[in-house]
Amino acid sequence: MIGRQLGDVRAAVEQAVQRRGGAQSAGWTAVVAVLRRDHPDLDDESFVEDQDHLAPVGGDAAPVGGDAAPDGDPAVEAGTAGPDALERIAAVFRLTPAEADLLLAAAAPDLDPNFALAYGQLLGGSGPQPASVALLLELAGIPLLSGAGRALLGRTAPLLRWGLLQVAPGPLNLARAVTVGEDVVGTLVGHPVPEPISQAMEIGSADIDHLPPSESACQLAQALRAGTSLCWVEDPAGAAGLATAVSAFEQADIACAVFDLALRPSGVTLLDAALHVVRRAGLLASALVLRSAEVLVGDDHAIEVISLLSRSPVPVVLIGRCRWNPAFRPELPVVIRAAPLAPEERITLWRRHFTAEQVSGDVLAPYRLTPEQIGAAGRHVAAQAALMRRSPDGQLVAETVRLLGGAGRIRPGFAATRTSFADLQLPAETHASLRRLGDWVRLRDSVISRGQVHGTGGKGSGIAALFTGGPGTGKTLAAHVIADTAGLDLMQVDLSGVIDKYIGETEKNLEKIFAEAENLNVVLFFDEADALFGSRSEVKDAKDRYANQEVSYLLQRMEHFNGITVLATNLRGNLDAAFARRMHFIIHFPDPDQPTRKLLLEQLLGRVGELDAADPIDLDHLAATIELAGGDLRNIVLAAAYDAAIDGTGVGARHLRAAALREFAKLGRRAPVGLL
Repeated sequence: MIGRQLGDVRAAVEQAVQRRGGAQSAGWTAVVAVLRRDHPDLDDESFVEDQDHLAPVGGDAAPVGGDAAPDGDPAVEAGTAGPDALERIAAVFRLTPAEADLLLAAAAPDLDPNFALAYGQLLGGSGPQPASVALLLELAGIPLLSGAGRALLGRTAPLLRWGLLQVAPGPLNLARAVTVGEDVVGTLVGHPVPEPISQAMEIGSADIDHLPPSESACQLAQALRAGTSLCWVEDPAGAAGLATAVSAFEQADIACAVFDLALRPSGVTLLDAALHVVRRAGLLASALVLRSAEVLVGDDHAIEVISLLSRSPVPVVLIGRCRWNPAFRPELPVVIRAAPLAPEERITLWRRHFTAEQVSGDVLAPYRLTPEQIGAAGRHVAAQAALMRRSPDGQLVAETVRLLGGAGRIRPGFAATRTSFADLQLPAETHASLRRLGDWVRLRDSVISRGQVHGTGGKGSGIAALFTGGPGTGKTLAAHVIADTAGLDLMQVDLSGVIDKYIGETEKNLEKIFAEAENLNVVLFFDEADALFGSRSEVKDAKDRYANQEVSYLLQRMEHFNGITVLATNLRGNLDAAFARRMHFIIHFPDPDQPTRKLLLEQLLGRVGELDAADPIDLDHLAATIELAGGDLRNIVLAAAYDAAIDGTGVGARHLRAAALREFAKLGRRAPVGLL
């Protein structure tokens, strides 16, 4: 038996304290007898076992806390655990019998305050104290001059490496206080409470959606059964990485605990976070699943974190958006790629929350979400519908998915005022190209289901369009029309939040945007795209080199993107020539001619309400005279409407003439003679 029953320890220590009054040596003999065992090889260097090889936890391990002890056990009667919990901790963390004795002796003051008082008296104090290094060694029967024995409390030994014991700093090594964390004490008494760091990162089972075993999950389960200690699951956007890992552990009959590195509290390093979750998983006798492993890329402690996890006493599965980085360590882990959910799989998950009569599959299938995101969205839709006393519908789903992505930059496609092709006044050729683009967007999933029509070799299944033309020619409005006619949201990229002066940060910001756009199934709109997609230039300094790297990244990301992208630019010549090949559509928006300007004015004036019959408007004259783009014409009509409201009349020719003169002045252009 590894540990001693706490009742026996209590009795021996109390007797030792009582006898210390006049016979210190006799008192020490009694105290040492509490946990002393016959460790004849403690002076031999061979006593220190190789801790590099740590076996995984078996799936049939009993629950933490063990079976109930027999009636009358003094440890149980006192509210503490019997030896089973300690044995389980020792088995998981590969503790030697001596290390298990040290752990129990250090935990004793937190299991019963009488031990704290006893330790205080043994250490010459007048109040409760934790054990010192010297006292622990004595209680465990380990000679103080044993190098192998002292190594059990060294920084690389299991007790301190995994934080089972904490040794306070101090000037004298043997006098340093040794304590045990609340999570370890809780496990010993059968209630494994988490400490704050791991608790903040832990993902409960209710937040994990379980899926039927996939090919990826079966491969991972096979690796786990073979004793693989470290695995990497590549989890691209919309894939079921977490569900794959959980399913694999279920197949391997191994319990697992799930944590998210991205949820670590502020100020906590990845190394500290990894240490806490490994200890938490070990105390639960469970394997460890770590999500958001992509945060390791670029972190100063990444190599140390991987080294720590590779020595974990329990199997570890890392789930990351990116591929395994060989710089982490020379030895490669088992790498599994989680497949994105098929449309029918996504619909099946949605159906756990509402029926086909409430929300059709055609509405649900395009949202490329993970199982966990679908679960969170489905619960939110059901709760919102109940709160609003209405049935779940497509609009609630769209609003929820938008909230789920934190997409504050998204302009809703289900807004009260939706645009249509009737709002566009464009030449017939431009109009026809836009309608064709709209058909592509609407039928994309149907075409993709026929086969790899977009090509192989890692190419994405997205659609990319480039709108070119001068300011105010309708490019932004056309992007809204494409999104609205397909029933999608429009995500307009804010360049101020993307471009970063620090090297590599712009690419990271763009990757987040591309991933979010793929997941939420939105139209991704880059206005003034030449600011990001400019031509690569000859490298003359470091600034040119890093600017070219950003363009190269965008070229690759565009080719692998699985969503809808619309780029708008006033200066097509400033775009890198390589972007043309990646565009399925390049649509030019010319400045409006006279007939088009007349149609635009008619449309705009039709929205201002009543006109001033006493001051009729000559549309032919205005269209021939005001040679401006559609955006400028909109500004003129808007200003005329405000002027008419100030006058308390309808819009008349005088209002339009005055507004047009101000617009020309604002643009720095000479007003035509017909307006003077």
